Amino acid sequence: MENTLEIGAYSFGDTQRGPDGSSRSTAEAIKNLFDAIVHADQAGLDYFGIGEHHTVSMPASSPGAIIAAAAAATTRIKLGSAASIIGTDDPVRVFQQFATADAISGGGRIEITAGRGSSVETFPLFGYELNDYDELYAQKLDLLLTLNNSATENVTWSGTARPSIPQLDVVPRPVQGSLPIWIATGGSAPSSARAGRLGLPLAYAIIGGQPHRFAPLAKLYRQSAAQAGHTGDNIKVSVATFGLVAPTKKEAVERMYPGWVNLNVEMGRLRGWPAPQRGSYLAQVDAPNAYFIGDPDDVAERIVDLHRHLGHMRHFLQGDHGGLPQEHLLESITLLATEVKPRVERLLAAK
Repeated sequence: MENTLEIGAYSFGDTQRGPDGSSRSTAEAIKNLFDAIVHADQAGLDYFGIGEHHTVSMPASSPGAIIAAAAAATTRIKLGSAASIIGTDDPVRVFQQFATADAISGGGRIEITAGRGSSVETFPLFGYELNDYDELYAQKLDLLLTLNNSATENVTWSGTARPSIPQLDVVPRPVQGSLPIWIATGGSAPSSARAGRLGLPLAYAIIGGQPHRFAPLAKLYRQSAAQAGHTGDNIKVSVATFGLVAPTKKEAVERMYPGWVNLNVEMGRLRGWPAPQRGSYLAQVDAPNAYFIGDPDDVAERIVDLHRHLGHMRHFLQGDHGGLPQEHLLESITLLATEVKPRVERLLAAK
């Protein structure tokens, strides 16, 4: 259980919309994302994650490229994928891209979060069968860990998910020898236990319901780690949630609502969800529910309350979806760094 909390943000990229509701350019979305990361570093945020998505509305399809660019333009903030979709990517290229970003950063600020992906558009895009979902993830995670744990550039690995690697060099190596690799999950008990058995840190993405109900999963993770003999700093939990900070809660709730509607309309087309209802949104914006939307006091208090249940060491928010105006994202990042973070520190110190 951690006694400190890193505060951060994450994004899948967010394509802005014109006055008529049509999508603006995905190139602009990537530039906005880059600018937000630089702003987060300057404001004093602890972490920024880039989630891999491949849609017009969420075009951050190459987290490694964005992170490498941001590594050169920032000085202190930790940067990571949130998450990299390992099952349909090549772990060799993922590792090389993030090790390259690590070298650019000077070392110690770059992380990989390995996820299965809640969206499945990468399977037809890269020519994989959805029926192979589990096996692809298991084998490619094994390869990623083999690469990361190697003592030298020379690597050997065999499997069926991709061609074997017979004593070949994989370069560059990370500055400090290896990168932090996290396991991402949306709340799967087997994924929590797997992360514990592997001795890897665990990132929960909580997009609905009541986050404190993840406490039994966090307990399972820590128990699985202990049973496998894993202790120490690598056994830790982070939490990603929807959230937006504004000077008042009313402003935050109203700012995020249009994007929430746009996101749910799009997901409805893709997954057959019902039409979004404002009542469903409003039901999630107050404690103990999942949307951390509010003024700095409200958001800080809710983060610390969740820490009481999960003992997590990092909490990071996504507010930019469905065309959130860039100025609202930047203000939220500023308030997270300068108002929420010190409040969280004071509340934790008073516990």
